[in-house]
Amino acid sequence: MTSHSTSTSVRLLLGTEHACGYLADRSARSAFIDPEFPLSSLRYGVLLDLGFRRSGAYVYRPACAACKDCLAARVPVAEFVPDRSQRRCLKRNADLKLAQEPALGEEHYALYRRYLASRHAGGGMNPEDYKAFRTFLECSWGDTQFWTLRHEGRLMAVAVVDLVPSGISAVYTFFDPLERGRSLGTCAVLRQIEQARAMGKPYVYLGYWVENSPKMDYKRRFHPLEVLQRDTWKRLEQI
Repeated sequence: MTSHSTSTSVRLLLGTEHACGYLADRSARSAFIDPEFPLSSLRYGVLLDLGFRRSGAYVYRPACAACKDCLAARVPVAEFVPDRSQRRCLKRNADLKLAQEPALGEEHYALYRRYLASRHAGGGMNPEDYKAFRTFLECSWGDTQFWTLRHEGRLMAVAVVDLVPSGISAVYTFFDPLERGRSLGTCAVLRQIEQARAMGKPYVYLGYWVENSPKMDYKRRFHPLEVLQRDTWKRLEQI
């Protein structure tokens, strides 16, 4: 792969097939950026616009032979207007304080464990593995930040984000599973959009959108959502 904006060739490594996490009865495969390739926030921003995403220090994109349903998704910040439900969500969570914290620690890990046990039990992620928790979310080469939402000091949600020149990439969000009425996942994305607007960054990258996947359907509510199809960013309603 050659990026025209950087004139740099990048070797891709093809991973092994595994069960798809989005669509039942399908297998999945990813292409990874060579781990020896020197990455930075600038280069990662270029890769995000080419449909890549990171997990830990590894950067990948789907490379499934028989399926092209995983589409990279982003919200154009300047055009986003929250709908009625999203405005209610912001109002309902106006008592939460957003802060950037310097590192992940035991308090964040305890919340992560409760979240996985409630929302993703049996999903292949081990809530008892503290090292894997850190490896999955942290990144040595990027501008990774840990944003928290707290109510009177009590930790309610954690959003791990990467800052790149073109925007904010939502890496992973986890939250208190007992606070269902707050819609904390939606709140976290809305706050990221607010922060991107304040920073003058044009996009919030939301990973992949997969049609007919209940896990991904919430992303279409952040209108207008753009998806990358055949190397071109398009509005979701145009595909």
